[in-house]
Order: sequence, then C-alpha cells, then structure tokens
Amino acid sequence: MTQEELFKKLIAHCKEYGFIFPSSEIYDGLGAVYDYGQNGVELKNNIKRYWWDSMVKLNENIVGIDAAIFMHPRVWEASGHVGAFNDPLIDNKDSKKRYRADVLVEDWLAKQEEKIAKEVEKARKRFKENFNEEQYLATSPRVLEIKAKMEEVHSRFSEALNANNLEELKQIILDCEIVCPISGTRNWTDVRQFNLMFSTQMGSTADGANTVYLRPETAQGIFVNYLNVQKTGRMKLPFGIAQIGKAFRNEIVARQFIFRMREFEQMEMQFFVQPGTEMEWWNKWKNIRMAWHRALGFGDDNYRFHDHDKLAHYANAATDVEYNFPFGFKEVEGIHSRTDFDLGRHQEFSGKKIQYFDAERGESYVPYVVETSIGVDRMFLQIMSAAYCEEKLENGEERVVLRIPAALAPTKVAVMPLVKKDGLPEVARKIIDELKYDYNVAYDEKDSIGKRYRRQDAVGTPLCVTVDHQSLEDGTVTVRHRDSMQQERIKIEALRAMVDEEVSFRRLFQTIKEA
Repeated sequence: MTQEELFKKLIAHCKEYGFIFPSSEIYDGLGAVYDYGQNGVELKNNIKRYWWDSMVKLNENIVGIDAAIFMHPRVWEASGHVGAFNDPLIDNKDSKKRYRADVLVEDWLAKQEEKIAKEVEKARKRFKENFNEEQYLATSPRVLEIKAKMEEVHSRFSEALNANNLEELKQIILDCEIVCPISGTRNWTDVRQFNLMFSTQMGSTADGANTVYLRPETAQGIFVNYLNVQKTGRMKLPFGIAQIGKAFRNEIVARQFIFRMREFEQMEMQFFVQPGTEMEWWNKWKNIRMAWHRALGFGDDNYRFHDHDKLAHYANAATDVEYNFPFGFKEVEGIHSRTDFDLGRHQEFSGKKIQYFDAERGESYVPYVVETSIGVDRMFLQIMSAAYCEEKLENGEERVVLRIPAALAPTKVAVMPLVKKDGLPEVARKIIDELKYDYNVAYDEKDSIGKRYRRQDAVGTPLCVTVDHQSLEDGTVTVRHRDSMQQERIKIEALRAMVDEEVSFRRLFQTIKEA
C-alpha cells in the first residue's frame, strides 16, 4: 500500500468512526473547513490538555490567558500583518488551478530526496550485506548529481524568498520543469502576493462600520496583554504567557485534509526574556518541545528540526519541528526568536510604554520573546497518522487499530457485559458509575464480544472490560489491552487503580522531564 493510499484510508476512517466530518456536508461542504465529531472532539481536547498542563502546570513561571478573536485594527498594522502577511501564488493557465509558488518548489525538493532514497534502496538490494550507505551517498554519481541540483535550487530558492523576488521564484519553477498536477503543463502565470487575512465589518450600519480582521494568529492577543499579565501576576523575567484559540487564514491552496485549513486552532506560548539571552532560551525551548513530541512514543526518527530559509520580519532565529506524515516531513510546530519586535511595535503604535523594570539591573527595557507555536489540527493529524495501523493476526483475521497514546485516547475504557441478561448489564453499569467521574467510559452490549473489541480498537480505546458470569461469583472481570490484545483477570475494586496507571498524563510528563 502506497503512502497516498494509506492517507486516503485514514481520511475515510476519520469520518466513519466519528473523528472528523466535512463541514456543512449536507450542502456539499465548504472548502478546507471541517467539523470534529464525537471521538474527534475528545481527542482534540486531550491534545490541548496535554499541551496546556505541560506548559502551565509544569512551569511555575508560565500562566495562561484567553484573548478575544476580534482586536483593534491597529494591532495588525503594528504587527506587520496588514502589509506583509502574504503568500506567493501562481496559476496554471490550462487547469485554472492556483498554487503556492513556494510550496511547489518545496515539493520538488522533497521529490529529489525521494529519488535519493530510491537509489539507496536499489543499491541495498544489489549489494545486500556488503552495502555501506554512507559510502554510497558520498560516491554514487547519480546521487551526487541529484544533490548538486538540489543544493543549487535550494540556494536560489532561499535567496528569492528573502529578497521577495517573485520573478526568480517563477524562473525556478520553470527551470525545474515543475508541472501542474492537474493539467500536466508548465503554462504558468507570473507569481504575485496574496494577503491571507479575513476582514469583516463591525458596526450597526454599513456607513458607520469599521473594518476589523479575524485574527490570523493568537500571539498578538498575548502581546497586547503583556502589561496586564505582568503587573497583575507580579511576574518576573523570564516568564511565559500561554494561549489556545482559533485563528483564521484565507488559504487559497488549502490541502492535505486538516493539515492546512482556513479555520484552525493554535496553542502558543510567548516566553519573555532579558535581551541578549534569547538564543539560549530559544535552544532550550527547542529541546523541550522536541521532548514533548517524542514522549508520545511514535519513534524519534519520525521527528526532525528544519531551520527556516526565510526568516519572518519579526524573527532572528526560527526552526520547525517536522513530523514524517504519509505525505512527507511537514511542520507541526514552530519555535521562533521574535526579538523585541512585537512589544516594540505595539509600544510605538499605541503610544503606551510597554517595558519591564529590571530591579537587579536597575533599568527598564522592552523584553525579547521566544515563541513556541503549534497547530492543534496538525497535531491531531500527526497523532492519527502515527496511530493508524492495519494488522494481520495469527489466526488470519485482520483488524484496524488506532494506537493512540492512552492518555490522549477519546474513550479510556469500554465496559461490556458478555450477554444482555442474568444481571451482567447491572454489574457493568455499576463499574461505569464508579469510573465515569474521572474517565470517559463507554458501554457496549451489541454484537459478539469479538466485534465489540474490533469496534473499540478502531477508535483507539486502550482498555476493554468484560463482565461475565464469573464476575457474579468472585467479583472479577476480564481486562483486554488494545495494543497487545492480552487479557487478564482482576478484581473489580482494583480496576480504578489499574485504569489510572494506564491512562494518566503523569507518564507523559515524566518522560518530558527526563529527556
């Protein structure tokens, strides 16, 4: 099965099992907008809890806020979004389809990496146990040719982005012979910039209305509240402000399911530091955030850092945490050193003094900022991509299982009476009443026990508890574990402690701290 086929199966699975639905589907949907179903919203909330608690609970110097979506229009002038929040777009004249020019080049570079990987795989099969991959990569004429072309294009691409050279960006697309995926032609328009912000009117009449924007990021809500939080919380540098909230971007080239959407959710933390210490903190937060991702257990090799070729107007350092999705390594989180740009600009545009008095140094200054920014929806897709598994069992049967980390699973326990009589449902209900105040618990009595297990595997439930006739005799139940499918018999009164051990966030948090 190809990665593309796997991704299509994953999308279908998300709909079939109540994770994600196309928005307004009965009206044929709305492009790049999705709704989270009954299982999806539980997983999404657990992802947010994992992030929020790791930021706010585990760090005494980080607090949270929830800023409004609508902000004064001057906020976006000060931040640079009105003038510089653009994507370079290009159209194919034959298919009439529109693309991001930078993404076309990035995809071309990714395809060259795939070519090298294929060359390595062919050589491995040819030389077998005598194969030396490092030596092959350093000496193969074909690999060296591909690498040289990649380096040349990458260098031109970086320079074009940093210089905002749209003509050169188009020339790179032509020189690399990049074709439209729909028409297969290279009949391209010129590249032009497109502002991504949604605007709307605020006011009682059209004539008296003001133009306001749906926020394209949550960070500015933190920056304009910096003084409020610092003074009311008596915060001392270094300290952070965290926020989870919706953001909106008019993505023309929204694609890859929920990876790039027009309405999405962000988890951002802005960490305020003394000027001159920002790079030390940037490196520290890089390591902390990578440990947070790897604690989920999806394989360290599936994550990597990718330093930015083009720095945003506010940054002096930036890197992404990338995950190996079915469609290649892509960003799930950004760690940026934003300098004092944001607070300095808001001080300038508002006319209000936004500084920190450093008692130890006896001076006031505008703090520098290190940002960690992660998309909830991308994180959701990353977890679903990593967790989805099709297995062939020893008895020849097949099952689809979501190996979601137990702490994040939508449902923690499914309780199942073996039959719908003889008092078994009543015992099952008592178990649910004991667990439901602390965990999301499901009751399932329909179909054979095997079918019920498969149903819970497909939504990622880590534990299934079966109540049978022996339960009436000795007060024990069978606990079946999702990943291993092993079963064990335990006392009902021991069940809660077992569930807590299996699904607690504590394990994840300890893994982060130990990294």
